[in-house]
Amino acid sequence: MITHRIKSFRAREDGAMTIFGLFLFVSMIAIGGLALDVANAMMARTQLQVAADAVAHAALYSREKNDADEAKIIALALADVNMPASKYGEVLTAENINFGYWDSETREFEVENAAFDSVYVDVSRLQAKANPVGTYFLQFVGLDRWDIRRGSVFETYMPTCFREGFVAEDIVDVQSNNSYINGFCIHSNTHVEVNSNNYFEEGTIVSMPDKRNLVLPSSGLETNDGLGDSLRDGSYQIRILNQLEGIIDSLEFGHGDFLPDYINYTVPIALPSRNNLDESDLAPGHIYTFNGCSGNQKLSIKGGVTLQGIVLVTNCQVQYGSSVILENAMIATRNTGASSQTGAAHVRVGRDDDCATDGGSQLLTLGGMSFPSDLQIFGSQLIAMGDIDFAANANGIEGASFIAGGSIDGTSNMTMGFCGNGMERNLSAQYFRMVN
Repeated sequence: MITHRIKSFRAREDGAMTIFGLFLFVSMIAIGGLALDVANAMMARTQLQVAADAVAHAALYSREKNDADEAKIIALALADVNMPASKYGEVLTAENINFGYWDSETREFEVENAAFDSVYVDVSRLQAKANPVGTYFLQFVGLDRWDIRRGSVFETYMPTCFREGFVAEDIVDVQSNNSYINGFCIHSNTHVEVNSNNYFEEGTIVSMPDKRNLVLPSSGLETNDGLGDSLRDGSYQIRILNQLEGIIDSLEFGHGDFLPDYINYTVPIALPSRNNLDESDLAPGHIYTFNGCSGNQKLSIKGGVTLQGIVLVTNCQVQYGSSVILENAMIATRNTGASSQTGAAHVRVGRDDDCATDGGSQLLTLGGMSFPSDLQIFGSQLIAMGDIDFAANANGIEGASFIAGGSIDGTSNMTMGFCGNGMERNLSAQYFRMVN
């Protein structure tokens, strides 16, 4: 009887799924635990990378106006906001923030803490720092922690459109029969308007936040050769405009990085008059000021004059006579009128030297600029908080940077030549990008 019961029990299959279920349950716990540990490690890795990127950007941005040690302090404060030491331990120290140079070809970083060009940030959670990422299931097989570290490299750069081109916060409106040479850029943070029969050489850029907002005549792209290939989506914060008032102040008082090297005497000379200034009033090597204007009063520069090697700062509207030539000159006004810098026919800004170095000039204003006839630009720059309106010589723009806080309105029959060099004194504000 007992033997029969034993044989019967041995032959029975009920309950077999329970045993299988136990094995399956244990396996699921193991796989789930492993997934949990891996997911936790990946989350920590992502968190470290986000912190590294934020800190690197903050460090390089701060370095623009601070020494290396001060920039590191600012970056460390941001790191503690992102990953508080009270919760994550010390993920970053000043020694893990290094300024230097990034070689994009070899993808190597050279440490030089006096540099402004790039920064490398190394953040980590390590057993050696007593802040590793703990595990749950894997500790049962001897792995009770993850050591995780992430790095980030940011560098400064100058967008193509700010080197040579038309850049405006508002509309850029260009008319007919213009030619734009490889490398030239037209950008609006609103939209671009183009008329008919323009030529855009391969390599030119026409950009706006949404290229579908491009305004064209009824003929569309058919009468604008190359325009379709030039279109890009994009927007920029025009950082140089935020610095413009400070730049004008620094020029007037003869200090700062924007003061040109042709100035030999940094004590400003107050001009006795604002009328019909010529070479005898504005000798090379000096900074000149005249701040006695009110309303629409003008500081006038006599026609036919060539001004070289000077900085002029005023609060007047600046009026250039016919055929005035500016070479190695910076003229800035705090006047906020719509035509705070304007001129008669044939004003030439910069030396016509086939894109050679030296000779370029810069016109700056907290208002707008209007040049109604034959403005010629060679290796030079116009920056206005307001609008820039101009009519140009058919072949009189070669190496030009126009930057406006308002709109840019250009006329017809112009060749926008691209230099690529010879604009070394143009004012610029650095931009920042992640490179790794």
